[in-house]
Amino acid sequence: MQFLADYFPLLLFFAAFKLWDIYVATGVAIAASVVQIAYFRWRRGKVQTVHWLSLAIIATFGGATLLLHDETFIKWKPTVLYWLFAAILAIGRVIFRRNLIAALMKDLTLPDPVWARVTWTWVAFLLAMGAANLYVASHFSTDAWVNFKVWGGIGLFFLLAVATVASVARYLPDRP
Repeated sequence: MQFLADYFPLLLFFAAFKLWDIYVATGVAIAASVVQIAYFRWRRGKVQTVHWLSLAIIATFGGATLLLHDETFIKWKPTVLYWLFAAILAIGRVIFRRNLIAALMKDLTLPDPVWARVTWTWVAFLLAMGAANLYVASHFSTDAWVNFKVWGGIGLFFLLAVATVASVARYLPDRP
């Protein structure tokens, strides 16, 4: 259920794009992001920072897309989001000496060097995803970009999550 709630705006964006066009899909994504925030507020009483940031970025870049009738802005949105998250993780680690992934996964106890490796792997991945998004957005059709954004993004994030779990599995406590 959490997966569906997290990806609700993206999946509606995809469906609206396939049924209509990039501009309708952008409006749907903005509206769905607002509904997502309301849902999280209603179900949990609070909204995670990641969802607020995502709403701010989709409203800004989606709004520019609709206002200027230029799909370039919505195509930049994933890169901005990925690079912002990469910067937050890197700055948290380097400047504040905090491991934000460890803070998010507070129930998991790992040695600091392992957390550092996980963090830098995610930073590199997010930077690469941002670059890949820019490449696909500028060298392929809008249809190809939407497919990459939705299915490539979900698939690659899933693979990294599985690889992350596999890399820390030996540190997990045995449970009967």
